[in-house]
Formats: sequence, C-alpha cells, structure tokens
Amino acid sequence: MRPHVVTRRASADDDSAVKEAARIIRRGGIVAFPTETVYGLGADAGNPEAAARIFEAKERPRFDPLIVHVPGKADALALASVFPRTAHRIADAFWPGPLTIVLPKRADRVPDIVTAGLPTVALRSPSHPATRKLLAAAGCPIAAPSANRFGAVSPTTAEAVIEQLDGRIDMVLDGGPCPIGVESTIVLCSGEKSALLRPGGLPLEEIEAVAGPLEAPPASLIPQAPGSLPRHYAPRTPLFLVNGADEVPLEDRAGAAALLFAKRGISGFSTVKALSEHGDMREAAANLFSALAQLDVAGTSAIYAERAPETGLGRAINDRLKRASAR
Repeated sequence: MRPHVVTRRASADDDSAVKEAARIIRRGGIVAFPTETVYGLGADAGNPEAAARIFEAKERPRFDPLIVHVPGKADALALASVFPRTAHRIADAFWPGPLTIVLPKRADRVPDIVTAGLPTVALRSPSHPATRKLLAAAGCPIAAPSANRFGAVSPTTAEAVIEQLDGRIDMVLDGGPCPIGVESTIVLCSGEKSALLRPGGLPLEEIEAVAGPLEAPPASLIPQAPGSLPRHYAPRTPLFLVNGADEVPLEDRAGAAALLFAKRGISGFSTVKALSEHGDMREAAANLFSALAQLDVAGTSAIYAERAPETGLGRAINDRLKRASAR
C-alpha cells in the first residue's frame, strides 16, 4: 500500500512558491491553485500523462473534458482551429474573467485526454492574480478542473482542497477564499451560433448584451463541458431542492438542515444556514460551496436548499443545487 504523503501548502503571494508550482507543472506534476471562481487542479495541457494524473487524483471519468486556462486571447487562438466572431466579441468583453468558451480545437496542440476525445476545447483566461502569475511562470496552457474529488462539492478555500485531495497532488497554492465562489460560465461558439452550456460566475444577461441571445445547449449524452453531468457538486448528505424552506413539512424538519438564500427566522430545523445576510446574489454565490461543505459534516439527516431567484448569478446557484440534489 502506498504511504500517505502530505501535500505541500504554500502562499500564493510567495513568488518563490509560485515559481516552484510552475516547475512542478512543467515536470508533469499537478498543483491546486486559486482562481476567481473556485480552486483548480492544474497540469500542463500539452502533456497527456500529466492530464491523466488529474483524472487519477480526482477519480474523474475520462469522458468529462477539462478546461484549459490561458493568459489571454492570443494564447487561445493558438489552440482553437476556428475562432468565430461571437467568440472574439465575448473574449474581448469578458477575458480575463469567469467565462469559458468552447471552440473547435487544434488536434495537434490539444491532447484528446484533455478534451475527452471531443473535437472541441474549453478555453478560459482567468483574472485571479495568482492564476495569472502561475500561467506566466509555467509558460504553458494549464488544464484544470475544480480541485475536488469527482462529483463532490467544489472547493473555494485551500483547506477544502486539502480535505479532499491531501496526498494525491503535489502542491496547493493558498490564495484565500475565492471571490466569486461558483465555476465559470461556459458558452459554446460554433460558427455564428452560440449556446449556454453551463451558467456560472458571469451572468447570462451580461453575455447576451454583447453576443445576442444564446441558444439552448445541444442535447447529448456525452458532456460537452465540465460540470454538465446530471449529478455533480453533491454533498454526501441527501440534498433536496425546494422553492422555500417553509414548504418543508414540520415532521421532515427534525434532524435536518435548511440552507436559506437570505437570512431569516425559521423553526423546526436542527441547523439553519443562510447564503447571504440580506439576499445579496454575489455573496450567496461566493458562499454556496463552503456552506454545502459545512452542512455536509453537521451530522444532519438531510439538507433542504432553497432556490435562488432565477436571474443573474441565481441561475448558476440553482444549476449547482439542482445537480447536487439529483438522484
């Protein structure tokens, strides 16, 4: 049996630690790092063996593609065989930031294991200073899904990464809590048609103000984008998505937890947690995954989570809660 090795943890503000993390990635290792959305688990996107280590550490199925992180649009152009006008428009408007664009890939530049055999590649230019420093130091595109066990709650702190992946990865860069707290929005750009594949940290309304209306995602049994499986982001405790915790029968509240969108008084639950003090959407999104993780270890029989308003970041919150509650 392989002995447990404690994963090294270092500050993302330490330039020497960032340089060490970059060396690990160039040598084929894997490093967890903060982004503005959630913590990512990164490897050299051009190294198939390194990408395979990500799947192994996460226990991730090989049919789920990875997002490739790049410094900017010029780097993305080198990995995509086609870059439609809409892709140019939204990249110019929202990169660097919490937007992933799925484009036809250059097969000679992006290994099949990174894209799960799909002819497309998911590209993102993150805005977090630590991620940008790591990309610059590594000098290569970094393939990085969220730094969690597959299907589990995405980590928004270094502590959450260590809890799930300690001993499985080479290093964690600690940049504190992630400011947005839900994964990036994913848009498919194919010719002049664009579709929303996953709501996320960039509200749909802002994208459509630049790109025009987005189509519904294509129907497929094969995931077109990371985090698009029906069940994902799930705590071990059974989670039920409700319109309001008040609708939960009194007999079901005993021993259960309520996850409220905004703080208010409610009785009968053994544990109550609010995503936001006053119903602020950004605060709620930033707190979502950490709140799920805390309730998951609270010893309750179930978690009843309220839907957020279906606007802006509320779409991303509801998407994650829906997948977490899938059976």
